[in-house]
Amino acid sequence: MNIIYLHQYFSTPAMSSGTRSFEMARRLVGKGHKVYVLSSNHARTHNKQSGFSKEKGIHVWWLPVKYSNNMSYPRRVLAFLAYCYLAVVQGRKLRYDLVFATSTPLTVAIPGILLAKLKKSPFVLEVRDLWPELPVAIGALKSRFSIWLAKLLEKWSYNNANHIIGLSPAMCQAIANFGQDPGKISNIPNGCDIDLFNIDPERGRKFRDKTRWLLSNPLVIYTGTLGRINQVDYLVKIAQYMAELSPQVRFLIIGTGFEEKNISDRAVKLGVLNKNLFMVGELPKNKLPTIYSAATVCTSLFMPIPEMEANSANKFFDGLAAGKPIMINYGGWQAELLEQNNAGIVVPPDDPATAVQQLNIFINDKDRLRRAGAAALRLAKTNFDRDKLYQSFEHILLSTADYGTGN
Repeated sequence: MNIIYLHQYFSTPAMSSGTRSFEMARRLVGKGHKVYVLSSNHARTHNKQSGFSKEKGIHVWWLPVKYSNNMSYPRRVLAFLAYCYLAVVQGRKLRYDLVFATSTPLTVAIPGILLAKLKKSPFVLEVRDLWPELPVAIGALKSRFSIWLAKLLEKWSYNNANHIIGLSPAMCQAIANFGQDPGKISNIPNGCDIDLFNIDPERGRKFRDKTRWLLSNPLVIYTGTLGRINQVDYLVKIAQYMAELSPQVRFLIIGTGFEEKNISDRAVKLGVLNKNLFMVGELPKNKLPTIYSAATVCTSLFMPIPEMEANSANKFFDGLAAGKPIMINYGGWQAELLEQNNAGIVVPPDDPATAVQQLNIFINDKDRLRRAGAAALRLAKTNFDRDKLYQSFEHILLSTADYGTGN
């Protein structure tokens, strides 16, 4: 097939954002499909300029739309709308059999539906976060009119999709509860890139040896966006308590975003920055496996809001792929997965003093750490191997294309 793949934040492993779309698209190309990705020139594309490039056989158009997590919400909305317009302009020039769009933002469904209708092609929508539930929950959408408009977009998007992919069981259930036929909804969670992250431990040891503030000390890492919803200042508070309890434990925050300065300022105020807590900017995805290898515990953090419990965080699955124990501070299906498989710990979202006690006990139990890491890698291989998930993904696209053409 010829497939239009709409993803406003498409990234390759040489960039710093999640690579789910890249991994699925390159596998589609490997199976003989032609994939046209329409992305934006977002902040994380680094040296990518607006225009065309070919990435592992994927035809990518980097549309001239700037985006960054540091933008205000109104500026983000303008970026979303600019992307929608330019994606339609570019997409209508292409020959395609199916349109696939992955959110967030859900506005990506607008060019998806328009392009599908333009050539009477089937449309598949992938929902990565429940929207507008999340922006409403964190206060990004406040007025009754904006919330009404967002819900209208949600309904229109779901109704016009021939098939919908959700990244977690809870997400799929929420879509069904919105009035959609469960038969047109499939769960394909984020995947684990085992070949990328499960590396020779010697690489991690070398990283430790050349990092003077780390050496043989335990290391807790966070990698990803430093947005409001991620609440990474929670880790700063844990570092403050840990400095008194076990000062040898080190914390490393890798990423950038709207809250970066606030997190840094809080770390300075609490006296932990560059003492037991360290911050670096965003790093390319292909640079992270070495740091994961060196880590003792990986983390995934979010604000304590129920709407986040359906999420499918990339960093969670990277930790599984690296065979590392994981600490999270939210409930939902990922928390259940960790607890049922003894692959990590779930700490309270609003009590860092209790969380640090749990983390300290965990770090000091070497046998438990080893078993948790082994359990994480088993989960990666049995439940979330990217190659296995791709098979389901391709099947959905092929069967939807048959449906769309009436075959």
